[in-house]
Amino acid sequence: MNIAILSVNYNVHSTKRIFNEAKEAGHYVELIDHTKCSVKLGEGKPRIFLGEEDVTNEFDAVIPRIGAKVTRHGAAIVKQFEMNNVFSTARSLGITRARNKVRTLQIMARKNIPIPETVFSINPDNIEEQIKILGGPPVIIKLQEGTHGLGVILAESKKSAKSIIDTFYKMDTSILLQKYIEEAQGEDIRIIVVGNKVVASMKRVSEIGEFRSNVHRGAQTEAVKPTAKEQYIALNATKYLGLGVAGVDLMRSKKGPVLIEVNASPGLRGIEAATGINVAKHIIQFVERNGFQRRK
Repeated sequence: MNIAILSVNYNVHSTKRIFNEAKEAGHYVELIDHTKCSVKLGEGKPRIFLGEEDVTNEFDAVIPRIGAKVTRHGAAIVKQFEMNNVFSTARSLGITRARNKVRTLQIMARKNIPIPETVFSINPDNIEEQIKILGGPPVIIKLQEGTHGLGVILAESKKSAKSIIDTFYKMDTSILLQKYIEEAQGEDIRIIVVGNKVVASMKRVSEIGEFRSNVHRGAQTEAVKPTAKEQYIALNATKYLGLGVAGVDLMRSKKGPVLIEVNASPGLRGIEAATGINVAKHIIQFVERNGFQRRK
């Protein structure tokens, strides 16, 4: 089976893990830098080029690992592979939906998936009212397309919240506000979904003085068994966004688990180390089940 991993750098740990597992399973696997891909439309069948090389019919499946800075172009390349009947572990629409936190939360709210109380606006004149809608400070301020905990700020007072929000608005930056879940105490749950199955999950505990529980921010990790409700949320959030592989982040609030965000290209280092589960192998087996069927 011919598999392409859409990633800009082989030395990224997760990309390397998936690449090596595909080779170990006996597949031909190639790293395709999607930023160097072009699509030719018009006369004849649409074609995908890597530089001058036509790779339109070279692969049975693609595994997108699309970075935040090139989401639109990366998703467009994935879409063209999809239209050429190549299986993808993440639909192009799912990638763009998951990248935008507001869009994700809108879909979850419509599907009755529990989420934190959230407000988003572009009106700089009613910042105080936006904070009041959430019950006042402290509030979490997030960039709508941030990753790895970047662009996530805890504002503990009304004055600091207004100052930060006003700054973002003046920079014409899209943000959202969320109620601070104090009882979570800097902990969250990362659940990895592959296909229609939860394959691994861990608890992430933030460092002292840090409220963000991302591994990239130095959080401690340990394996955890998610509750039935948490598994239900993770599986359905993945399905509603149109993803085959996803990292789903939850927090445990007084009212039960709430979905924080969904990652279409979840990192593997932390989850594999914490759980001892070969997540990369699960991804390749998922590709095998679906890629072979698509090729037939």
